[in-house]
Amino acid sequence: MHFRPLLLVFLLFFSIQCQNKTGIEHASNSAFLELNLEESTIDRLHQDYLAGEYTVTQVVQAYIGRIQAIDRDPKGPSLNSVITINPEALAIAANLDAILDKAGIESLSPLFGVPVLVKDNIDTREGMPSTAGARAMAESRPYRDAFIVQQLRDAGAVILGKTNLSEWANFHSSFSSSGWSGLGGQTKNPYDQTRSPCGSSSGSGVAASANLAMFTIGTETNGSITCPANANGLVGLKPTVGLLSRSGIIPISFTQDTPGPMTRTVRDAAIALTAMVGVDSADQKTLASSEYLGTDYLAHLDPNFLEGARIGVYNGPRGRHFRVDTLFNERLRELENAGVTLIELDQISTENPGGNSYQVMLYEFKDGLNSYFRSLGDSAPVKSLEDLINKTLNDPIEMRYFDHNLLMSAQAKGSLAEPAYEQEVNELFRKTRTEGIDRVMNLHELNAIISITGGPAWKIDLVNGDNFGLSSSSPAARSGYPNITVPMGTIEGLPVGISFFGRAWDEAKLLGYAYSFEQITQARTAPLSE
Repeated sequence: MHFRPLLLVFLLFFSIQCQNKTGIEHASNSAFLELNLEESTIDRLHQDYLAGEYTVTQVVQAYIGRIQAIDRDPKGPSLNSVITINPEALAIAANLDAILDKAGIESLSPLFGVPVLVKDNIDTREGMPSTAGARAMAESRPYRDAFIVQQLRDAGAVILGKTNLSEWANFHSSFSSSGWSGLGGQTKNPYDQTRSPCGSSSGSGVAASANLAMFTIGTETNGSITCPANANGLVGLKPTVGLLSRSGIIPISFTQDTPGPMTRTVRDAAIALTAMVGVDSADQKTLASSEYLGTDYLAHLDPNFLEGARIGVYNGPRGRHFRVDTLFNERLRELENAGVTLIELDQISTENPGGNSYQVMLYEFKDGLNSYFRSLGDSAPVKSLEDLINKTLNDPIEMRYFDHNLLMSAQAKGSLAEPAYEQEVNELFRKTRTEGIDRVMNLHELNAIISITGGPAWKIDLVNGDNFGLSSSSPAARSGYPNITVPMGTIEGLPVGISFFGRAWDEAKLLGYAYSFEQITQARTAPLSE
């Protein structure tokens, strides 16, 4: 009995290693450091390509070597954030080098030759599985890219691989550990490997922070981009629902789901967002974004953009961690010194929308997941939510820590044709939009709202589960409105962030405020230097 935990850990490790075989001869981290890529930016990479400092192949090789050294080597930090490396990454890089030789970088997209990692609930071709971290999905291989992945490819980005996540984007059990999945194991925070990376885009957050890619893509239903960005010292952008397509992404909620970039700088987030925007006939919510096509998300990146702004200060998370409060108050004084008028807000919604949001997610998870399984065709390893439940409950590794009760709760729901579902959606939008963010911003004539994103990362605990201390993600998440978090400092070496959120389609303005804050504070510190 004493050897069983060790045996299970070994089996998990062995299965992951088998899954991650790429046929690539991996370099050490030395190539990454020699190319001076640590904390590099998209602009700098572009300039270095232009100057002939290195090839795309050299850059991709260097990032793969760093993944091996930092993420997987038992002698290193062993962050366990990357679940799969793209077996075609070097071939793609070679093709881009051939294009570069003919065209010259100055005529190409800003994302040309930029290595990107995407969360493993986002479909990619080239034989990489899309698993949501579930062992039952280990051999699920979609035949085409998600819409946003194709957008990134069209812009010249290199899809380097897939990142680990909280299984089923953390909608599998009401008791869970952020960053754990049955297939990928536990992802660890690069600032302190004993602490949580937060979820569910945990692997994407860790990988971006530890410089395992130029940037990463996460997804959020409620807090799954902003929380790991907070815990890993990143900029995390959750766009308005509908600005970025969700087709080809394993769903939770059609009402709240959205992908978004996770980066080390606000400018990189703006560049990444620009590349992914597009109307997709397979995702009807993107039809509402058509008037925002061509938006220049770099236009407001001015260090003085905050001057003269009226910003609401949402106090919901305050009073729960005195050191976070102290740091937040210091940043508020800096904002006032920059010419910002601050208006205190004790609440945003007049009524609690939490119950409505939960019911909507249960309905939509069942419907969306069944639709996704059908889209995979006859070869899909899982045919339905009911099939998934049966496979999960009979898997001792999946059942070792968590009961996956949310899968059963979703299965018990009816169809989206039920009046009860429509009523929950209407009530959710009334409470979060009409009587929520729209109301409070109109009442106080606000340009944006700010709040503490979250607290310092807690200890990983597979016995007692997550220990969330505070969060401000819900108002923007439940309304489907945009939210961007930016590092505001550290507490005992652990990052914490500040969030800027506002009305639907306010991304360009929020990026401007976030950029101005970033330039004033310069608060990000890198977690790893070896």
